[in-house]
Amino acid sequence: MTDITVPTLGESVTEATVGQWLKSAGDSVKRDDVLVELETDKVSVEVSAPEDGVLSDIVAKEGDTVEIGALLGRVNAGGSAGKAAPAKAEAAAPAKDSKPAAKEEAAPAASGGKMTDVVVPAMGESVAEGTLSTFLKKVGDSVKKDETIAEIETDKVALEVPSPADGVIAELVASEGDGVTPGSVIARISAGGAGAAPSASPASPPPPAAKAATEGAPVSPSVRRISTEAGVDAANIPGSGRDGRATKADALAYVNSAPKASSSNAVTESRAPRDIGPREERVRMTRLRQTIARRLKEAQDSAAMLTTFNDVDMGAIMDLRKKHQDSFVAKHGIKLGFMSFFVKACVNALKEVPAVNAEIDGTDIIYKNYYDIGVAVGTDKGLVVPVVRDSDDLSLAGIEKYIADLGKRARDGDLTIGDMQGGTFTISNGGIYGSLMSTPILNPPQSGVLGMHRIENRPVAINGQVVIRPMMYLALSYDHRIVDGKEAVTFLVRVKEALEDPERMLLEV
Repeated sequence: MTDITVPTLGESVTEATVGQWLKSAGDSVKRDDVLVELETDKVSVEVSAPEDGVLSDIVAKEGDTVEIGALLGRVNAGGSAGKAAPAKAEAAAPAKDSKPAAKEEAAPAASGGKMTDVVVPAMGESVAEGTLSTFLKKVGDSVKKDETIAEIETDKVALEVPSPADGVIAELVASEGDGVTPGSVIARISAGGAGAAPSASPASPPPPAAKAATEGAPVSPSVRRISTEAGVDAANIPGSGRDGRATKADALAYVNSAPKASSSNAVTESRAPRDIGPREERVRMTRLRQTIARRLKEAQDSAAMLTTFNDVDMGAIMDLRKKHQDSFVAKHGIKLGFMSFFVKACVNALKEVPAVNAEIDGTDIIYKNYYDIGVAVGTDKGLVVPVVRDSDDLSLAGIEKYIADLGKRARDGDLTIGDMQGGTFTISNGGIYGSLMSTPILNPPQSGVLGMHRIENRPVAINGQVVIRPMMYLALSYDHRIVDGKEAVTFLVRVKEALEDPERMLLEV
């Protein structure tokens, strides 16, 4: 008897909802068959059978909330149905599972070892797919456990796929350049093979019967929700997941492309590339740039985005920095910059106006009682937004060191997915490039982003006198679906007040 438990769901994700059981108690299952789908606030996670057998018990019911490691069900490896069903299915109906089963049975027999699937690992919260960029091994090569077999490029970073066991590469299921999703098989390893068997049985496209067998496949809750909200038929969404099932990423891509496809005059991605002129150059967008473009457009399409402005007198902070900079550097080993003050000011304002720190999930609002502030960093490859975790618990020196480390790793290309996921609010500093004013775009699913700009000496009226002061324009873009105008203006005023009186901010009065 083998337990089926809730797998790790990603950083900061501690629980999920049981979405749908794809098997019933008593059903025979094969190893890696998807048994149940779990829904988190970001992605749909498939839980597979750990071995061949019979699903003997379902412990967690559909709709239950479960934590990581919780028991979902049990598979009885010795069940008679689990042994008889594969042979019967192979003889009677060679549909969607018959061809993979034949490969798994034939290859071990020829190579003399057990076949082990090499699957795509979890890529992080909200990352639903990647591109198989490079295979470091070819069919027939010997590999050791944990040796890197392939590299997968996601929106942000490159992931290494390790070998799950010692053996020989028996088959490469995917090809370089293919899009892959977490849990999908990209290669198979023969534990004791000589590497010769797979060449006699090259991979071929699934027969027409396989497609017919998947047309009635269950629809995951996330796909059902997205299709319902968009008013499209879930059955029409082309699937790239296991057994041809549509994933959340498939549903989003389908919904986002549907309006463009229905307009005869629209410029679509499927339109044939135009001819370029003699002084033009065509360069394919990197995956990072494609993702930046897609996410920014999604933010404009999905959120009711509005921007409010204010200005702040930076004189007090500039005087404070000038007065204490030398002693600050001597004690902490880092310069006191402006960003730490802005992070502190935003955290204080977010505590007073929690809607700006929240997000919309369907018809619900998720309020976050923690403050993970994203700091936009420009790199040669594009804009990335690493996150300063638990900013409310950090000192000014701690924030400066955190940001300096993230900035260095961003420029060196060493950021991980964990460094960039889970932010609750974002600060973007266009002032370092000379920007006087801008309307920053939201970083979904966040509901607010603060834009900083250059400091400029301007005449202002103080106590009836016109004086020259170092002024900065601030811009808060927010999602009007969740943040009202009064809340947005209040937030920005609180940031202004904190920056103009930093001692009061640091004393939290």
